[in-house]
Amino acid sequence: MTDGNMTTAALVVIGEEILSGRTRDENISYIAGRLDSAGITLCEVRIVPDVVTEIASAVNGLRGRFSYVLTTGGIGPTHDDVTTDAIASAFGVPLVEDDPRAVKAMEDCFPGAALGPGTRRMARLPQGAELVPNPVSGAPGYIVGNVVVMAGVPRVMQAMMETIVQRLNTGHPISSRSIRVDAVEGEVAEALAALQAAHPKVRIGSYPYFKESGYGTFVVFRCHDLPAIEEAAKDLCQVLDMGGTPYSDSDSGI
Repeated sequence: MTDGNMTTAALVVIGEEILSGRTRDENISYIAGRLDSAGITLCEVRIVPDVVTEIASAVNGLRGRFSYVLTTGGIGPTHDDVTTDAIASAFGVPLVEDDPRAVKAMEDCFPGAALGPGTRRMARLPQGAELVPNPVSGAPGYIVGNVVVMAGVPRVMQAMMETIVQRLNTGHPISSRSIRVDAVEGEVAEALAALQAAHPKVRIGSYPYFKESGYGTFVVFRCHDLPAIEEAAKDLCQVLDMGGTPYSDSDSGI
């Protein structure tokens, strides 16, 4: 899905441990922020189990709609790491066992170490895959078409992500501004709806806050066009007849 200069992405989080609540996902917010800073809009996130058909279905359902599809998880050494099988199935290509590039990457990372069957499982790649280096543990991620496959371990995923953003076709960086409104969402809902209609280029979101000092709403403006954000923020302050205290995203917690 492309909207003018907008480059878009979807994320598929793979793993029974996420769905069961056993493991808390740490990757979504990191990926969203990293893509945001690169000018790529994350539009959708799906969480699927370690099932070949479920993964393949999610990937095939998304890769035609967005500029990129990123996946995390399921490329490790155990029997339930089936993401690579699913990606090969989704693209209708065979698996390459012991891909020499992947084997070398792991051997270079751990010189002299024997690569057992479990480790060599991480050298299985869909035919035609482009490797994404993994400086942490050697076993690479990869890219097939517009699908980027990464590890689920946060430290490894983050290392891969730094390489990946250099390879993607990025858009204009996304700017944002937050304004604190000392009123509950219901009191400003009508004004915000009118404001959004008047500024269709800017994404306007509202987020309630509750603090010991009181409660209210953070209104967040996001757009590739900073002047458009400033104009929308100015109109908000005029409509609500308030000064509007600007906050950074880190200050607002949004």
